[in-house]
Amino acid sequence: MKSKAHIKTHPLHPILISFPVAFLSGTLLFDLLAVVTGNMSLWQAGSYLELAGMISAVVAAVPGIIDFKYTVPPDSSAKKRAAKHGLINSAMLIVFLAAYILRNNESDDLSILALEAVGTVLLVTAGWMGGTLVHRNHIGVYNRYANGGKWKEARLNVSDGLIEAAEESELKKDQMKLLLVGDKRIVLGRSENGYVAFDDRCSHKGGSLAGGTMICGTVQCPWHGSQFSTETGEVKAGPVSQKINTYPTTQMGGKIYVRFPEP
Repeated sequence: MKSKAHIKTHPLHPILISFPVAFLSGTLLFDLLAVVTGNMSLWQAGSYLELAGMISAVVAAVPGIIDFKYTVPPDSSAKKRAAKHGLINSAMLIVFLAAYILRNNESDDLSILALEAVGTVLLVTAGWMGGTLVHRNHIGVYNRYANGGKWKEARLNVSDGLIEAAEESELKKDQMKLLLVGDKRIVLGRSENGYVAFDDRCSHKGGSLAGGTMICGTVQCPWHGSQFSTETGEVKAGPVSQKINTYPTTQMGGKIYVRFPEP
């Protein structure tokens, strides 16, 4: 699922999180060394690291929020995981901020270290969940496959029950395009038998089928490998057990239309 906050397809959030992880974990390390050795220059270095860590965490959160809103598939296990990831990171930032305020008020060193230890645990927990979002849920991963072409996406409106989805020659065989129609996500694909349209949401855990692969009239979810017929929506391979919805397509005047179901 290609990130919406990227530079030449390289997602920004995974790049930027390296800074708060390094700075904030370094804060606890330097402060511990300062207390053990009595070297206050290390304590001062910890203060600088803490401030830099909080600032860089806020900067890294911006592309993260963008990806949460526009990249993570709605109504999916990844959406719930991403929400927890964001909440834990927010709690982590608050804990380190409290430690920084106590530091400037010259409070007890052990209280500051305790808060920073809690913040570091939250940092590691959120980082673990972030890694799961990337490596298991493919958030920000720009998936490519044979004849798949570049990622295509369009926000469209319904007119008389029809969606003007694409030009007749826009997609090659086995290529897909994500159509955003209000709060509905539909995939337009081109199979050996012509154009097909089906729900973007895998009925197993909510993975984006547009981010998967489409070959020989079958679309495969990138999360757990569930396979569906692109023409009927029937399950071809598990772990999924429930079919997906499909939608009729028609060709008129060199354009491809999808028949949108009436509410």
